[in-house]
Amino acid sequence: MGLLDSLMGNASEVNLDELTQELSAIMADDESLTLAYKVIRDMFVFTNKRLILIDKQGVTGKKVSYHSVPYKSITHFEVETAGTFDMDAELKIWISGQKDPLIKELKRGTDVVGIQKTIANMSL
Repeated sequence: MGLLDSLMGNASEVNLDELTQELSAIMADDESLTLAYKVIRDMFVFTNKRLILIDKQGVTGKKVSYHSVPYKSITHFEVETAGTFDMDAELKIWISGQKDPLIKELKRGTDVVGIQKTIANMSL
């Protein structure tokens, strides 16, 4: 996965060593990274305790939103793959206590199966 994939919005796996240093300030003492995917500037980060959705905002990307979802609060999830005419896949996560699901759009070429398998492995 290179520059072209990043421009197209395809998810690529992130080097966990570099990401561990970047996220050390927000991680729990006994928390470790398992897997991470990057889609342009946003990331899906899987730890041994939670899913962290990182949304870099603005032109410079200095404003960052960290949405933490403990695996135990995921009641169910759905992945809709891209179709012939619909170029994007969609990830929906229902969180206990929330009426509406958390929805993330995934560009064509994103490892939808890998993301779904990781959520299943961690939450079930």
